[in-house]
Amino acid sequence: MNRHERTEALAKAALALMAERGVAPTPENYELFYAHAAGDNPAVSRVVGDMVATQRPFTPAVLDDLRERFFTNTAEKKAAENYDAGVRGAMNTVMESLQAAGRDTVAYGRTLSAASGELGGDHSPDGLRKLVDGLLGATHAMEARAQELETKLQKSSNEIGELKTKLDSVRKESLTDALTGIANRKAFDAELATAIQQSRASGEPLCLVMCDIDKFKQFNDTWGHQTGDQVLRLVGHCISENVKGRDTAARYGGEEFAVILRQTPLDAAVMLANQIRGSVEGKKLVKKSTGDILGTITISGGVALLAPDDAAASLIQRADECLYAAKGAGRNCIMAEPAVAKSAAA
Repeated sequence: MNRHERTEALAKAALALMAERGVAPTPENYELFYAHAAGDNPAVSRVVGDMVATQRPFTPAVLDDLRERFFTNTAEKKAAENYDAGVRGAMNTVMESLQAAGRDTVAYGRTLSAASGELGGDHSPDGLRKLVDGLLGATHAMEARAQELETKLQKSSNEIGELKTKLDSVRKESLTDALTGIANRKAFDAELATAIQQSRASGEPLCLVMCDIDKFKQFNDTWGHQTGDQVLRLVGHCISENVKGRDTAARYGGEEFAVILRQTPLDAAVMLANQIRGSVEGKKLVKKSTGDILGTITISGGVALLAPDDAAASLIQRADECLYAAKGAGRNCIMAEPAVAKSAAA
């Protein structure tokens, strides 16, 4: 099979799977399913393949989450390219204006030198008047050119400022979960790596909380995915309103959330995790379309403390193990490493 035939086969496979799973054939969705069909991105293939195998629905929120996790660099790269091109264009304009101003300054200097030489001789009143008029004209022209240069420089500065603002906005969007408004997986990965480095340098404790919405799939199947999105937003809000500025609340993926707690010992992290759990449980979920009260939502969570030999992956794995222990203990509770170790030993 040549390259064209392979591309065509992959395209057909991607579109067929999208049709089978009821996914809208948009370019963004096609990119995701083509990557799955091609197998060039193992992470995409694994996640999409697992969802297909378990018959999990590809809701708009899920698709947004997948694109954010795997393809957010595209928009940021484009914005960076536009910024670089804009800055180069503005700098070219500035350099051309400065070169023109330099030429004008040299010409004005010659005019002054010539006038200075002429002032040394004898002149009639008419001759002096003409000389002064010429100097005034050259000075006014120089002032006008200086004003024009200032205007161009200000315009270029404004353009660069606007481009930087757009670039900063795109970068912020690329690190924010579109549904919940908190940090996304990409931001979480970067923040956790930074937090681990800072903890190593300072000797301050670092804890990670992983939490999951209890029976979320069952809730989605009962009330629909739009209400499920409402639940995700509610949990994201409860988490973000309970964390301090130095900490990071993130949507880890699907119905799982994470909180990075800097300078926080294990007991304080468990206390905060229970505070978040209580905040979620205390909310009454109302179906917006009907006003019906759907009941309460609960979460389970696991807390792990950074160990001397930890990497990000091992810390996440231990927090996840605590989370699964909380699920096994009946849900709507928080489990930390000492309690999990005692349970395993028993």
